[in-house]
Amino acid sequence: MEDFLYSMTSGDYARELTWQNTLLVLGSAIAIGLVISLVYQFTHKKEGYSQAFCVALILLAPIVGMVIYVIGNNVATAFSLAGAFALVRFRSAPGDPKDIAFVFLSVTMGLTCGMGYWLYAAIACAVMCVVILVLHFTHYAGKRGNTYDLKVTVPETLNYVGAFDETLTKYTSYYKMKRVKSVDFGALFEITFNISLKDENQMREMLDDIRALNGNLKIVLSEADSGVKSFHFQ
Repeated sequence: MEDFLYSMTSGDYARELTWQNTLLVLGSAIAIGLVISLVYQFTHKKEGYSQAFCVALILLAPIVGMVIYVIGNNVATAFSLAGAFALVRFRSAPGDPKDIAFVFLSVTMGLTCGMGYWLYAAIACAVMCVVILVLHFTHYAGKRGNTYDLKVTVPETLNYVGAFDETLTKYTSYYKMKRVKSVDFGALFEITFNISLKDENQMREMLDDIRALNGNLKIVLSEADSGVKSFHFQ
């Protein structure tokens, strides 16, 4: 038993290229990658997730693990390759910042398994998954109140300064103009407000009042800094 625990924590197995060690590296990395993928799916049920990304989380760990295992003692080269694997996804498409954490977690677990520290990898994965779930259930650093970004398109003939103050004061507990941008070669202006609604049930009434002020031009209401929930009126 002591020899088995020593082999699971010393990394000695990973220093010998054998079929047994290869299967241990792949098996442990796949199992840990599967756990990470399941935790990712569970914490992203509300906003949805990509099947391809969930599969990638499973595959990253054994791929990186085999890189480390085959290269062996050349740690600098192994870490460089592992870092390159982790960055491939984010060169092509922007993702949720939490996705980056899951990618590097899978890569790190693959590195640990590839070096032969399977027990440490399992413990670290369990601890990190617990931390992720605690942050998920406590909604750590989540937005407070009904905070939205409101984009209002107005004609160039409208003096937008203060034009919506009365309406926003009526329906919001807080509002602030964030940005003004000209569109359609200066024929229109797009004004972005950050607002906190007093009552989400009055959302439609607020948008109708704004449409009466901006000449029934385009209005976009989306969750602040996310765009997950959006309403378009034109």
